[in-house]
Amino acid sequence: MRMRAEPKVSLRHIAVLTGLALLSACGSQPQQSPPAPAVTVMTVTPQAVTDAIELPGRVQAVRTAEVRARVDGIVERRLYEEGTDVSANQPLFRIDPRQNQASYNSAAAALARAQAGAANARAVVGRYAPLVKQQAISNQEYDAAVAQARQAEADVASARAALDRARLDLNYTLVTAPIAGRAGRAQVTEGALVSAGSATLMTTVEQLDPVYVNFSQSSSELLQVRRKMASGEIRASNLDRVGVTLILEDGTVYGPGGHLDFLDMSVDESTGTVSLRAEFPNKQRLLLPGQFVRARVEVGLNPAGILVPQRAVQVGPQSASVMIVGTNNVAVARPVKVGNMQGGSWVITEGLKPGDKVITDGLQKVRPGQPVSISPPAKPGAAAGQPSAAKSTSAR
Repeated sequence: MRMRAEPKVSLRHIAVLTGLALLSACGSQPQQSPPAPAVTVMTVTPQAVTDAIELPGRVQAVRTAEVRARVDGIVERRLYEEGTDVSANQPLFRIDPRQNQASYNSAAAALARAQAGAANARAVVGRYAPLVKQQAISNQEYDAAVAQARQAEADVASARAALDRARLDLNYTLVTAPIAGRAGRAQVTEGALVSAGSATLMTTVEQLDPVYVNFSQSSSELLQVRRKMASGEIRASNLDRVGVTLILEDGTVYGPGGHLDFLDMSVDESTGTVSLRAEFPNKQRLLLPGQFVRARVEVGLNPAGILVPQRAVQVGPQSASVMIVGTNNVAVARPVKVGNMQGGSWVITEGLKPGDKVITDGLQKVRPGQPVSISPPAKPGAAAGQPSAAKSTSAR
């Protein structure tokens, strides 16, 4: 009789069974929740904050003069360097003066001829005066001589006016700067024909010190400013004394401060805004016409203002929010309204109250409704990575 063979158990089978047993044992143990993320908070404390409004604006020259041709002719020469400062009445272009010189000479000759005719007419009247008394000539002849003398005097006045006009045209062949400022690019070159009829633009001169900044403010915000001025919250007695700070395109603050110098008397019906203008010194010529800037209008001092570091505020296109530590150390998203930026911090106008704990560091690890662990702020000068002696407050 043949015996039945016993099944062989391999080492591989034993390892698989052992692993399954271990996994089953691990699954039966309760899973531990991850530790609460550590965050740093700041407690909201009211403080004196300058109340300001930031508004976009554009730089404008105080004076802008378009230099245009006032006579016809060919441009002979450009007499200034483009993009440099020029003084008032400084020559900029020369137009060929020969035709205007000839016109001036002709007008001078016409004046001399008229003066000679007037002298002769006066002499005739002088000779006729005694004759008419002696009735040697008729009154009609004498009256005709007087009328002719008066007409000759009128011809002299007309010729003198024509000479003055010819002199002006001759002077206009030397094109000068109407104001002091910076002369721009020449719009015509030597050899170009310019015309007084079409008032050919030759260049532009702009006065750049000081400069204006034009911007608009909503009528509702302007109403608040006026109310603060009336209540004395704004120390300035009138808008001319309200200070304005300029923020350039790269985010830096323009050194010299300015002040409001114009407030429109009507509201734009399409936008609901009021036009304002500020004046700034510009000795270094850092501000150029058309440049985009932001004007920070200092409208008062808020003794109970709230400042929150910029890194703690999440600003979107339509809203802003912060993360605070609420009851039982649970993170809560809080919508806020932000004002202007001051020293790397946002001015919070709505949404926070004294005593709120705003998360300033560790935001990337926190979600709304998640428990957190509050860590003390790092001491200045502490070594990186060195554990703090103070214990953190853990979530319960």
